[in-house]
Amino acid sequence: MIIVMVVALWMLNDGYSDIQFGIRLIIAIGAGLFSGVISYFLFPENEGKKRP
Repeated sequence: MIIVMVVALWMLNDGYSDIQFGIRLIIAIGAGLFSGVISYFLFPENEGKKRP
């Protein structure tokens, strides 16, 4: 999640510097949270316990 946030902030700073920093930060935080939610559903912790 943190890597996604850093990369998103870097890309937004590089290509969209005319947008205010606070808005870019909110977008980067949203991207990090969204990647965390996707990872949570794609890689559940109890996956190995379901199989006999």
